Amino acid sequence: MKDYIVRAAAANTQIRAFAAVTTELVEEARQRHGTSPVATAALGRLLTGGVMMGSMMKNEEDMLTIQIKCSGQIGGLTVTADSRGHVKGYVYNPDVMLPPKNGKLDVGGALGQGVLTVIKDMGLKEPYSGQTILQTGEIAEDLTYYFATSEQVPSSVGLGVLMEKDNTVRCAGGFIVQVMPFIEDKVLEKLEQNVQKIQSVTSMLDNGHTPEEMLGQVLEGLDLEITDTLPAEFYCNCSKERIEKAIISVGRREIQSMIDDGREIEVKCHFCNTAYKYSVDELKELLKRAVK
Repeated sequence: MKDYIVRAAAANTQIRAFAAVTTELVEEARQRHGTSPVATAALGRLLTGGVMMGSMMKNEEDMLTIQIKCSGQIGGLTVTADSRGHVKGYVYNPDVMLPPKNGKLDVGGALGQGVLTVIKDMGLKEPYSGQTILQTGEIAEDLTYYFATSEQVPSSVGLGVLMEKDNTVRCAGGFIVQVMPFIEDKVLEKLEQNVQKIQSVTSMLDNGHTPEEMLGQVLEGLDLEITDTLPAEFYCNCSKERIEKAIISVGRREIQSMIDDGREIEVKCHFCNTAYKYSVDELKELLKRAVK
C-alpha cells in the first residue's frame, strides 16, 4: 500500500477526520538516519502526526514544524511538513536503545519529560506558535493534549509504528479525529464509544486496513464522508545551493579557517542526512560571496 492521507467529515460536518498510512516514509526516515527501533517508532509517530497536521493547512506555502525537547535519552525530535503531503524529520540521538515496556517499544521512556512546540508559518507577519508539556511521551496522547489546550479543538489522535524482527518498518500510520464546537451530545457519545472499542492503529494496519477503513471503524455509525486523498512522502528540499547559503552565513573568518585546513569539508542535512562535499576551491568561491 502506497503512503497516502485521507481527509474526511462525519455526522453532517460535526466531525472532521484525517487518516494516513506512512509505512514507506517512516522506513525511508529509518534508512536515512540509521535509527534504532525505539527511535524509529518515536520519529515515525511524529512524522505521521506531522504529515496529517500539515494536510490541515490551506495554502501551498504554509509550513508546519513540530519540535519536542525532552529529558530522555532521545534528546528531542523535529518534524516539518507542508500542506501537500511532504514531511521530513530527525531525532537528536538516533542510537537510543531501551528495553521494551509491557512488550512494546518504550517511546515514552525514550522521551521522558519535555515540551512539545508546534509552529505554523502561514505567511503572516509572525508564525503561530503553541506549546504544551509532554503528558506521556507516547506522542499520540501529547498531540491530543496539544489540540485540546493550545488550539481548543477536542481531538482523538492515534499513531502507530510496528517493526519487523530485522528492525525494518512493518507498518506505520494513524488518524486524527476532531469535533466541531456545535457537535451534538449524542454524536460525541457515539464517537467516544467507538474510540474506546477500536483496535490499536498498528493492529488495524497489520490486518490490512486502509486509512478509509480505519476511519470507518473510528466513525462507525456517524455517516463518514471521504472528502479527498493525497499522496504522502518523506521529502527534503535541501540542495547544494541551499547548503552553500548556510556556509556563507557563518562568515568570512570561519570559511577562511576551513580553507586554511586545506581539506574538503562535508556538510550533512539534519533532516535527510544527505552529505554535501565542498572542495577548497569551492570554499574559496564561497569566501568571495561572504560579506563579513
